[in-house]
Amino acid sequence: MANESHSVTRRGVLSLGAAAVAAAAASASAADAPAASDAIVRPGEGKQILLSCKLGMIPKEVAGKKLSLAEPLRLAGQAGFDGVDFDQAGEWTPQQARDAVRESGVFVHNAINHAHWQKRLTSPKEEERAQGRANIEHCIRVSHAAGGSGVLIVLGSAGDGPAAEIEERARQEIRKMLPLAGALGQMILVENVWNKMMYDHDAPPEQTPEKFIKFVDSLNSPWVGMYYDVGNHWKYGQPGDWIRAFGRRCVKCDAKGFSRAKNKWADITGEGDDLPWADVRKALGEIHFCGWVTAEVGDGDLKRLTTVREQMQKAFLG
Repeated sequence: MANESHSVTRRGVLSLGAAAVAAAAASASAADAPAASDAIVRPGEGKQILLSCKLGMIPKEVAGKKLSLAEPLRLAGQAGFDGVDFDQAGEWTPQQARDAVRESGVFVHNAINHAHWQKRLTSPKEEERAQGRANIEHCIRVSHAAGGSGVLIVLGSAGDGPAAEIEERARQEIRKMLPLAGALGQMILVENVWNKMMYDHDAPPEQTPEKFIKFVDSLNSPWVGMYYDVGNHWKYGQPGDWIRAFGRRCVKCDAKGFSRAKNKWADITGEGDDLPWADVRKALGEIHFCGWVTAEVGDGDLKRLTTVREQMQKAFLG
């Protein structure tokens, strides 16, 4: 959008002669030519799968020097990622996020505030639910300003009450946020986590995602879907089957490696990761998935980030 001071207004057109209008328009055009930092930032086009990492995986300091917000984004780009999931949104304003994207030239596709673990939508305390909702609304504004398309949320905790009761609390809070999500074009995406909600934490595999599907569908909104964490529930179910069951509801994916055999986390496609990545790829193809998959693993320097990106390529692109 042109700066108001350089635009040719309708009132100005009416008060100027033809020659003056032409001169003013030429001046405005030259003044409004975008600088590099004002260029529209886009991820690579034509890709079915776009690779991302969490902002929290990227160092905030290098060699004792504190990095600006744009510098970690650049590191992600240098490591070969298509973009970043802005998972520290609570620390920044929408304007800061927007400026960092423009300065770095690296796309931000999503926003998260990890305070959702403390300020839960399932809390029995109204003030905690209100704060949780405000945190997510801030993320919606950050993602929109940065150019993203959604926010990841953790619904809450099974410890907050009976399943039907806490799910209804979360449902009501999400409904309050739908007008903002729709206005800004941002999806509210539920992540499957180890919070003992919608799966049996102590039961063996093979469990299904039917309770997640029922919850998402109960909201009956085009602005609600799943941010499916492939690694989180490999312990409880077959990820390929979960993806097929989610279908269109699977909007974005998180990725981490996990060993069922050893019951512990592992590098994506690394030693000990027995997750069936070939079937994950097959399932994503079957539901015609197009979009973002994000690594959520241990942080590190540029070399480490590059290794993670290579692991993501192997897992999702084969």
